[in-house]
Amino acid sequence: MGPVNIVLWLAGVVLIGVGYSRARGPWTRYQSLKAQDANVARYESWRGGVRDDGATGASVAMDMLRRQARIGAGIAIVGVVLVFLGFLIR
Repeated sequence: MGPVNIVLWLAGVVLIGVGYSRARGPWTRYQSLKAQDANVARYESWRGGVRDDGATGASVAMDMLRRQARIGAGIAIVGVVLVFLGFLIR
């Protein structure tokens, strides 16, 4: 176990933590907006109204939140890869 392994492990753990913290908030808000949008769709269906399929502020926000969550997840995945490489390198 050399210094390269330890550096890779530490960098990987840090990136996992950063990625998780960056993905957690947007993903939670995205799920909330998604549930709210489904509720509005059910209400419109029950009411008998025609729902416009155009872009709404909520759909734009959901796209942005999904993108932010994907970036955070990507950072965490890079961290996992670094930890794995730390175990592979001798």
